[in-house]
Amino acid sequence: MDPHLLRTYVTVARLSSFSDAARELGYTQSAVSQHVAALEADLGLPLLTRRPVAPTPAGRRLLEHAGALLLRIDAARADLGRFAAAPRATLSVAASPLALHPRTLAALPAAGVTVRALPRARVPAAVAAGEADAGLVDGIAAPSDPLRLPDVAPLAATGVAEEALAVVLPASHPLAGRRGLRLDDLADARWLDAPAAGVPLDELRAVHAGPAGRGFRTALRYDGTDPRTLAALAAAGHGLALLPLPVATGVPGAAAVPLVAPRLVHRTELLLLAGTHQEVAGPVAEFSRRLQS
Repeated sequence: MDPHLLRTYVTVARLSSFSDAARELGYTQSAVSQHVAALEADLGLPLLTRRPVAPTPAGRRLLEHAGALLLRIDAARADLGRFAAAPRATLSVAASPLALHPRTLAALPAAGVTVRALPRARVPAAVAAGEADAGLVDGIAAPSDPLRLPDVAPLAATGVAEEALAVVLPASHPLAGRRGLRLDDLADARWLDAPAAGVPLDELRAVHAGPAGRGFRTALRYDGTDPRTLAALAAAGHGLALLPLPVATGVPGAAAVPLVAPRLVHRTELLLLAGTHQEVAGPVAEFSRRLQS
């Protein structure tokens, strides 16, 4: 399967248009049609209907494989490119918003660094494809357990921080005076859905001891990336939130009650292409050493 043809097919399927795909890829519409036809001939299956332009059942199944296949190719190109490239004096870091806390920020170089906030799921892919030299990704896990990350490429993940978690609620809430809270007791409460700024509700449902996929109803969705704003929304009574204890503490009108069960922590990991951590010089290696010191 020619990855060049596969990229063209994925673009046509995503845009539902041969002409739009041609403009995005910089090809003629005829070339795009030829690419798709060549891929269909190679696989012996129709992948797209033409009017309207939409994936066939076989085409939809191919799309399930295509993202991982193309990312692996990009990762191999980025990895091999390190052997030919001259040493870099700059550092680019892709990070999920909650992974940017005092410990990780203090390890950044004083100059020559670019930090780009991305959704959690995009950070491993950005490192694998060479869009970033390093990644910082966060999530919840049992103490000392690694995060469950997508297998997008040979990545080396190193834990750099673990913090206690706290339920954030209004200071006037009946539970605000508790010394600790159990997640299972809060499954029927109304929660803030903030995939970037807090612990995603899907992760809470995954660790909840009750029926799979049940509980943790959304009261309000926050699509921003600022966890302090999320805590302020919780303080105003719009719903509960789960945040790292240091972030949740000190927000006016909010109470941060430690989560005591299940035993979970907020974990941050450094992601590098496998082998990068063996470099003895350069900003990537220095950043890695400072994070782990």
